[in-house]
Amino acid sequence: MSHAGPVDPLLVLVDPVARRLDGESVRIAKDVLCAGATAKVCLPDGPEEFARALARRGSRRPVLVGDDRTLTRTVSLLHRERELDCGALSLVPVGAPATLVLAHSLGVPVSTVAAARAVLDGAERRLDLLVDDSDGVVLGHMRIPAFMARPAPAGSVSVWHACRSLVRTLVRPAPVTAGQPAGTYRLRVEADGVLLSDLDQPVEDVSLSSRGGRAEVVVRRREADPVRARALAVTVSGADFRYRADVVVAGPVRTRTWTVRPGAWSLTVPASSAL
Repeated sequence: MSHAGPVDPLLVLVDPVARRLDGESVRIAKDVLCAGATAKVCLPDGPEEFARALARRGSRRPVLVGDDRTLTRTVSLLHRERELDCGALSLVPVGAPATLVLAHSLGVPVSTVAAARAVLDGAERRLDLLVDDSDGVVLGHMRIPAFMARPAPAGSVSVWHACRSLVRTLVRPAPVTAGQPAGTYRLRVEADGVLLSDLDQPVEDVSLSSRGGRAEVVVRRREADPVRARALAVTVSGADFRYRADVVVAGPVRTRTWTVRPGAWSLTVPASSAL
């Protein structure tokens, strides 16, 4: 970890969803940040304005005020522009607890005030990134569950919609082909070229995360012990499948390869956090 210079000028990008859901937390975040540093506050109305403001940040250090989707969208934008190594990102989490799971798992404080203070006097934590062959990114976890909900409509944030999505996730089975047990996929999973599971072995779940410069893959099969491996690249292929990369549902695809980029990006966390 290295200390993130607290005197750097900041570009505070406030996600519009955060403003609608919790204006008071947004106000607190702005007050703390502006009191501790030279800060330009930007209130984009949508993803396009957000992307333009980020691209025009100049020498200002970007500070995001929003949830997991805000963080993943920003990392994706910077990755596509090949600018992830141009400095640490900071996040002040604002949103429902269920939308902040990724941020907290990466070491961002739960409290708005504590997170804002970490922006000013915290440290940079280098983090691995999973990049797929369509240039998509995974910050935390990728999962291919046999029960997969359809993607949520863009911009949907209602509690009712979240409940309906959860129900669909629990009750909507994956497509079943002849001779295939319900609730399974027929997938071929390879880790650095080593076959972990083939098409004749129906799988119930495939999960992937990056840690310590390697991808950790777990393949769960019906009536068999899970298969685990660590690798630099993991390829899944077979029948059409959807997958959840952090907070985004993608697919269907027939093949996808994820490759680890060790220490590809950095996030500001409290200086007292463990490595």
